[in-house]
Amino acid sequence: MGLNIVKDSIDLGIVTTNRDEMLAFYNEVLGLEVEGVIDMPTGAQMTRLKCGTTVIKLMVNPKAPPAANPPGGIGGGTGMRYFTISVDNLDAATEECAAAGRKVVVKPNEIRPGVKISIIEDPDGNWVELLQMG
Repeated sequence: MGLNIVKDSIDLGIVTTNRDEMLAFYNEVLGLEVEGVIDMPTGAQMTRLKCGTTVIKLMVNPKAPPAANPPGGIGGGTGMRYFTISVDNLDAATEECAAAGRKVVVKPNEIRPGVKISIIEDPDGNWVELLQMG
C-alpha cells in the first residue's frame, strides 16, 4: 500500500541536553523561527523551529539519556548523521556560521555542476548540510 504523503517535507527531532546552545544555533545563527514550545506528557520539552515546511524539533528530556551520538558526522557512526537545508545564500550563510563560532566541516564547494554545498556542525556535533542549486 505505501504511505499517502500529505506534506512535502519530513520533520526532524533532535534530542539534546544542550537546549540553550542548540536553540541559539538554530534560531539565532541559522535564523529559524521558533514556532512554539510544548511540554510533553513524558516531562520532556519540545521547541519547534520552522524551516520552510519542515519543523526541527529540539527535544530535552527531564533526565539525560544514557547514550549520545558519536561525533564526526558521516564518518563518525551509523544512523542519521546529517540533514540538508536548501538555501540561495550558501556562501553568506556559511560565513555567518563561522563568524558565530560554529565549525565549518566542509567549506563551500561545487560537488557537481550547478550544485554547491557546505556542512556546519551544530553544538551537539550534528552536521547540517547547506545546499544551493543553480
